[in-house]
Amino acid sequence: MIKGIVVKSTGSWYNVRMDNNEIIKCRIAGKIKLDGLKTTNPIAVGDEVSVEMEDSDEIRGIIKAITLRKNYIVRQSPRKKHQLHFLASNVDQVLLIVTIKEPNLKIGFIDRFLIMTEPYSIPVIIVFNKSDIYNAEDLALYHELSDIYIKIGHHAIKASSVTKDGMAEIQKILKDKTTLIAGQSGVGKSTLVNAVEPNLHLRTEEISDFSGKGQHTTTFAEMYDLSFGGHIIDTPGIKTLAFSHLEVMDIAHNFREFFALSSACKFANCTHRNEPKCAIKEAVETGVISEIRYQNYLGLLEEVEDQNYWERHSDV
Repeated sequence: MIKGIVVKSTGSWYNVRMDNNEIIKCRIAGKIKLDGLKTTNPIAVGDEVSVEMEDSDEIRGIIKAITLRKNYIVRQSPRKKHQLHFLASNVDQVLLIVTIKEPNLKIGFIDRFLIMTEPYSIPVIIVFNKSDIYNAEDLALYHELSDIYIKIGHHAIKASSVTKDGMAEIQKILKDKTTLIAGQSGVGKSTLVNAVEPNLHLRTEEISDFSGKGQHTTTFAEMYDLSFGGHIIDTPGIKTLAFSHLEVMDIAHNFREFFALSSACKFANCTHRNEPKCAIKEAVETGVISEIRYQNYLGLLEEVEDQNYWERHSDV
């Protein structure tokens, strides 16, 4: 068998780049062990796989095994809420692209996304795109949010493919790294990537005039080489993120600044809401922890708790 990297997933077929840079179309043979994960896509872009060539006229392969992943990012499947969906694996970092407007930013989206990267401590660079259309109020919100996320160890920058604001910095960040590109639909992911690497010519589309919401232009996750070194994994735009597969303490543990202070709480299983002598609530009151982050956290806890137990654990 020969080794390769999965560079595109279309559901039933996978494009695998072999060591000689040849792309082989592959399928899965039987069931592959998935560390107990129930997923809609058993193989992720970024996976290192072992391939056995098929004995046929066409150059095709069969994926026999997946090398142990150094990390992966999963979300609740948008189609089957009791299953997970791989966004990518074996990444060095994530470029999370958001905008203050067009479409309007849902403040909680950033925190929802960070829940998916926190288990493996994957670095996240938050890019506030379309900075060329920001007014004074938008810029003030950008500075407020960027300060919040920089304070807890993330990187935040503003960017524009029109004015080239932030392009050089993004190129430097991407160089020689494998980077997942993610964001809500319509935030300009493909346009931004084209500005950083014009040779890619990723398909772009304008915001819907009727709904004011983004439209998908990327259909499947795909890895691309960068001419200046490194790789990006472009993924379809995200419309919603839900977490029926998580429990309350999963949320608490994946807000990193909460977890860092949680040992000072009176109760080991403190959910940081109504419990006495809660270090997190004290930190919010004194400004050590962001009120915005705390309110997003409370909203996520309520959402997870409100989901019916049997609905969350039944097979679909």
